[in-house]
Amino acid sequence: MRAGFALWANPSSPHAEGRAARAALEDARVRIKAALWWDGELIFTSGASEALALAITHSAKPLVAVSAVEHDAVLRHAQDAARIPVDALGLIDPAACGHAGLVAVQQANSETGVMQPLEAVADAVRGAGGVLLADCAQGAGRLALPDADMLVISAHKFGGPIGIGALLLRDFALLKPTGGQERGYRGGTENLPGALAMAAVLETGAEWLDEAVRLRHRLDDAIEAAGGESVAVDTARTPTVASYQMPGVSSAVQLIRFDAAGFAVSAGSACSSGSLRTSHVLQAMNYPHAEEVIRVSIGHETTEAEIDAFVGAWRAIAETAQAA
Repeated sequence: MRAGFALWANPSSPHAEGRAARAALEDARVRIKAALWWDGELIFTSGASEALALAITHSAKPLVAVSAVEHDAVLRHAQDAARIPVDALGLIDPAACGHAGLVAVQQANSETGVMQPLEAVADAVRGAGGVLLADCAQGAGRLALPDADMLVISAHKFGGPIGIGALLLRDFALLKPTGGQERGYRGGTENLPGALAMAAVLETGAEWLDEAVRLRHRLDDAIEAAGGESVAVDTARTPTVASYQMPGVSSAVQLIRFDAAGFAVSAGSACSSGSLRTSHVLQAMNYPHAEEVIRVSIGHETTEAEIDAFVGAWRAIAETAQAA
């Protein structure tokens, strides 16, 4: 980012500084695609929410179906789209995804970490003549990209800066042009420092994920030993996100007490938890104790000592509630 700010000029300007900025931006684009093993196109955005809005509102095919557990950034554009239901583990049935328009199914859920069977979903969508949009904000940079026609990523989800993301697409023909920058598909001066930083962090790799897997298993086991429940523990989940139920203690009370103990957790997606409304993801799963669930994230900087301290706080909060 420091290099980007030192170099910064408007990449669309024709002068020497602008041309140098353009060259650096295009180099970042090539590096990001290479790090993700992506051979299609890439449009820089301000993050996943903008990329999703761009994909949905300017798709050459109308949005016709979305999974019931998609992020709010998808659902706000999906008023007329069919909802693809999920089972008690939060998984969709790929056979229900055969639609001829644009179909949105996430790679991994932002609350439970549950990973959808996107290879089978892609087969069903394409078999019906449709286009698959995959929200990969919770997977990109940590999991291999799925087989989809349009994919969305966000740099801060894999250790990069806030304010930069991208829409990946197989072909520009999937979108209707909007005018402006990014080959006419996204208006606004490009975020050169953010793009360079996103490329840099992707090139560092994700070796820390092995430790995240170990820590998440440690947390799952400790929560269950303390009388809690790991949501959707019996299916494949990304190691960086999980949800836990504390019997008899509301999510709101847990948030306040964990915050007082120095732990930052949320109820539902971080983008909607400020409302403290019941998670639509858990409702779609018919989870019976949705109002007692919190969401926990594990990052590359999380330590075993922090996991154990969190479990200690969990036990203290649960014991205090039981005594009351």
